[in-house]
Parts: sequence; C-alpha cells; structure tokens
Amino acid sequence: MKENKTLSFLEKAKKVMQDYNKATGCSFCIYDGDFMPHLPDNINGCPEKTICPYCPKCLSGQQPSGISQNAAADPPPEPCYDLHVNAIKEANKKGSSHIYRCEMGFLFWTSPIYTNGSFYGAVRGGGFLTDIQKPVDIFLNANDTNVMCNSEISKEEYKERLSASPVADAEKAQSMAEMMQLCAESLSSGTEDYHGIVKRRAEQQAAISKIIDDLRGKYGGVFGHPEKIGYPLDKEKILLSALRKGDVQEAKKTLNELLALVIFSNPDQFGYVQLRITELVVLISRVEMSPARSGNLSMEINVQTLKQVQEAKTIEELIDIIHTVVERVTGSIASFKGIPHAAALRKAENFILENFTKKISLKEIADVAGLSPPYFSTIFKEEMGDNLSKYLNRLRVEKASCLLLETDMSLGEIAASCCFEDQSWFSKIFKVYTGTSPGKYRNQGGNR
Repeated sequence: MKENKTLSFLEKAKKVMQDYNKATGCSFCIYDGDFMPHLPDNINGCPEKTICPYCPKCLSGQQPSGISQNAAADPPPEPCYDLHVNAIKEANKKGSSHIYRCEMGFLFWTSPIYTNGSFYGAVRGGGFLTDIQKPVDIFLNANDTNVMCNSEISKEEYKERLSASPVADAEKAQSMAEMMQLCAESLSSGTEDYHGIVKRRAEQQAAISKIIDDLRGKYGGVFGHPEKIGYPLDKEKILLSALRKGDVQEAKKTLNELLALVIFSNPDQFGYVQLRITELVVLISRVEMSPARSGNLSMEINVQTLKQVQEAKTIEELIDIIHTVVERVTGSIASFKGIPHAAALRKAENFILENFTKKISLKEIADVAGLSPPYFSTIFKEEMGDNLSKYLNRLRVEKASCLLLETDMSLGEIAASCCFEDQSWFSKIFKVYTGTSPGKYRNQGGNR
C-alpha cells in the first residue's frame, strides 16, 4: 500500500515539477519520505547529470547517512547526497524553502512536502551558478585534470559544460525558491496550512532562543537554577496590560521574554514548562473584556486550548499554542474596542489595489492593516474567502486580461507589468484562472 502511495505521489510531483521546469529552466529532483532522490531522465543541462558525476568533491566513496543496511558497498544514490538531505531537513525545520550552495558554486533550493502534518517528501531545484563566485575560474585554472573531472572527460569538455551553466543572483534564486515553495504547498495535503505552522514555530523559536542567549551571557553559571532568577511576575503584569490594550506586538514581545526566562531557568523540564503555560492560558482567559464576549472566549480557551496544552509533545508546540491564544485575545479585544476587522481589511485592500503589480509581502500588507502577519492571514481568508496569494494572483490575472484585449503589448511585457516572474509562469497562472492561455484569450477577444 505504501509503495502505491509513493508511486502516486511521485507521478503527481513529477507533473508539477515539469511545469516548474518549463517556467523557470531549473533542473529538479523529487525526494520521497525516506529521503531517496528521484531525478528525471529527460531534463537537459542539469548539473546532476552533466557536471556533478565528474566532480570528485561530491563522491567521497563513503556511504551517506540514512541509507539502509546492505548499502556499505553501494554508491551514493546521487552526487552530494548528504548535502541535499541536510538541506531538506533544514527546510523541514523552517516549513519553507531553503537556499544553499555546493562546493562547485551551484545554487540549489528545496521545499518540504507534508501530508496530514507529517513530512512526506521534498522537491529540489537548482542548476544555476552563483554570480558571487564563478567556480569556472577556480576549477579550470587547476593543472591536475584528474582533480577536476576524474579523468573521465577531457578538461576542455568539462570547461565547456561548466561555462554553459546559467548564472543567478541572490534575488533570482529567492524568486525561484518561492515559486518552488508554491509547488510544494500544492503537493501537500491533509493540512493546508502546515507549511505556515512549521515556519511560524521556527520564527517563534528563533526569537526566544535569542533572548535565552542574552540571558546566558547575563547570568552565566546560574543556568538551570530558577531559585536564583525567580518567576517573572512583573512580565505577567506587562503581558496582561498589553492584552487589555489589544497591543499584539507588545504582548508577543513580553510573552517571549517570559517564556525565555522559564525555559532558561528550567532546562529539560518539559512538565514544568507545560504547567506554567497552562497557568498562563487560564490567566489570559480572565483578561477583562465585555461581559457579552468574555464568557464565550473564556469557555473556548479553557476547553480547547487547555486540551491542546496537555496533548502537546514539544516545547515548540507549547509556545505556538500560547502565541495563538495571545493573538486571539488581542484580536478580539481590539475588535471590541472599535477597531473592527473590516476597517483593517479595508486598509489592506486599498494598499493591495495600489501595489499588486509590484512584489509585496504578507508582512508589508499586515503592517498596513495594523495586525500581525499570522493573524491578518487568518482573518483575510475568513473575510475574503481566498488566501492572500490567490487573491493577488486573481487581481494580476484580471489586470493582464485587460491588457491583452486593450493593448498591443507582448505576452512578456504583460507578464512583467503584472508582477509575474516570466512569460511561462504567467501563462500557467492565467490558464488556472481563465481556463485558456493568454494567446487564445487575446485571439478570441476574451472568454465568451
């Protein structure tokens, strides 16, 4: 059964990534849940087939980690296997794309795929040389041909293959990594927003880890002795004050400081941290609100959230739960105090309508609305019926359809003016929303 599911996943992933390849020119590789690579045979010019097999740096002769029992004498399943698998694991920690570079100077990027909240595989793209350091100049100046290409091809041929590789700067690599992330999200199933959950937790953990590092520098050997630091009751008071004002930024900042102190002074004490967060959930649920709203909110927090806290298995889960509670409470209080979601969304919508033909991020739009990015993303989807990326794509397609009928601009010019990465990607997205290609749409005078 697992083998059939894997084959079905690989076929679906292959189709999506072939479209990605046509739109970007990037080579690609698909990984299953066991980190085994599946490299297509029909992608021309990809370094994994034309250059990597002749690079001695990627073939150490040692069996990579993660390969099974009888594999001691087997060759690695692909060049630089450990490099790519470690990058996938890093992307999995973040819940988003990860960009990295091999020793030869080739840029790669990878994004994880999830099913029902569990890692199910990954996709990897690349095939571009970094514009910062041209490995062609470094490797081809070596006198020893054996070091360069294992003596299997001539130095001239090796140079020709390297020189034919395209070059990408950091901005282009980031753009293509973001496009691959969309592909990975389309291949994920069961939990639509799991990429966002993992990414959010990674950001929360990074913020708290930074505070813990500062505490370690301040207290030094006091690490692990809570009696010498004490529970930060003053932080609780500041947190409650920020909650009552509906100030989500101040509330989350104070919450992170409080959590960092608890974790720092009680290392490896999951049960204690869980107990403190349980107390915080109860405390937050008692924040003064309108009698008409406080009962429902307190009931919801005490029943649903306390159960989540008790079922949590990691510190990261606990931190995410309490962050969600803080966002929910501050959002509800702000709304009750006369800052309704409609007003925030109206500000955001006006900003989007003025800037959708440019690159704009979720954070930029959320800042305009005066809300945190995760909370804004949630209410935007609830109110608008679409997530932000789909909403932006819809606006851009509508703009493009007008330009197709009312101007003589080329497809490439229209793609650029509507903030599509290139003509191929424009055509793909346009067809998703209209059911036809831009060329046919123009020739037929629009969809009748």
